Amino acid sequence: MNNKTFDVAQAKKHFSELLGRVAYGGERIIISKRGKPLAVLVPPSELSPEHHLSKTKGWMENDDPFFDIMDQIVCDRATHTPRILKSKKG
Repeated sequence: MNNKTFDVAQAKKHFSELLGRVAYGGERIIISKRGKPLAVLVPPSELSPEHHLSKTKGWMENDDPFFDIMDQIVCDRATHTPRILKSKKG
């Protein structure tokens, strides 16, 4: 697969376009600074299941309050009315 290289300034200026090229075109984009690679944007399909964020261990315990907070946020979204719709009611 061909890798395209962009320096940080180019990547910053065209980030949305680069994400589209990766997500929909299957390209790999290398972001470099002063000619040295810093990061690679790859399509999610190239990631193996063992690299999924949910498989990360050691940085949070299963009983961390974060998970309860996130569950509550997800539940609240079902009944949430966006601001734009609230302003139209008045």
